Amino acid sequence: MPSEPAGEHLRNIGVHSRVEVVPNGVDTDFFARPPDDEVRAFRRRHDLPAPGEAPLVGYTGRHGFEKELEEIPPAVAAADGEPTLVFGGDGPAREAVREACEAAGVDARFLGFLPREELPAFYAGLDAFLFPSPVETQGLVALEANACGTPVVGVNAGALADTVDDGVTGAHYPRGDTAAFAAAIDRTLADRDALSAACLDRRDATSVEHAVDRLAEVYAAVTE
Repeated sequence: MPSEPAGEHLRNIGVHSRVEVVPNGVDTDFFARPPDDEVRAFRRRHDLPAPGEAPLVGYTGRHGFEKELEEIPPAVAAADGEPTLVFGGDGPAREAVREACEAAGVDARFLGFLPREELPAFYAGLDAFLFPSPVETQGLVALEANACGTPVVGVNAGALADTVDDGVTGAHYPRGDTAAFAAAIDRTLADRDALSAACLDRRDATSVEHAVDRLAEVYAAVTE
């Protein structure tokens, strides 16, 4: 399984076979922090605030109702600094998310599906990646964001309780607690530089190569 919470779930539902945690790796050659001029160009291309104008927070991925993306707008509205909120991707919950943004009165932009080659600049352009989904088995987009130097504010539930290292690669908050979500955003934005440096320091540990090495160790152990 790709995370300890996912492995624990299997044990809880009665799987008695040996369960090993082998995280999926991130292509850290591709997901890397682009040069600053590429990040600025991405922001200009999508009519987003220039770096330093306003904090930029957001999410990209499938817009599914199970991901509880409607939790994001009220938390952003309650955060300090009036962040601009940006969404990449699409899905069945998109209109519900848009309505939540309007109800919260936040400055929100919807970019739709982005070409894969633009994703590193999207991640790197964010001051914080927001991830309220309690149903992830690992949450690869969180690791992709970290690999690009962007900390993640993630719900302390499901795999994100494991994937996000609170105070190191981002911040946790209790599921359904808007005030705590907003406080976690504030904390992350305040510590953004230190968190970003820690994310970049951990790139090797989240790489595909590291995952393959771990998988080889598991196979070696079970074939002895």
